[in-house]
Amino acid sequence: MNLRFVTRQVHAYIDYPVAISLMAMPFLLNLGSSHPLAKWLSVATGVAALVLTLLTDHETGVIKVLPYWFHVAVDRMVGITFVAAPFVLGFSGLDAGYYWANGAAVLAVTFLLNAPAAKATPAFAMA
Repeated sequence: MNLRFVTRQVHAYIDYPVAISLMAMPFLLNLGSSHPLAKWLSVATGVAALVLTLLTDHETGVIKVLPYWFHVAVDRMVGITFVAAPFVLGFSGLDAGYYWANGAAVLAVTFLLNAPAAKATPAFAMA
């Protein structure tokens, strides 16, 4: 079994639920007990993820102006930020665990599970 199963299409379809989750989970988990930013960093990231998804040139993008590689690069930066946030901002307990778990998940998806982009076949190539 190939571990790199998160194709561009799979990624496109999971983007919306992830963005909504980033906006909703801080309220459902009552994040922010160690620092108010623990709640709002996730909400702001969720809003940004939703906008990024809407603007990405992939299967579920609405206004396809951003290349997919850029979207993945932003996702990777979010993963790194989420892993670092508890240390930099002083999150502890559930607040820290939430960011470490989400950061690890994003980094795993974008670095370990992300399928390589399909190579385009030139129109003039013979089969």
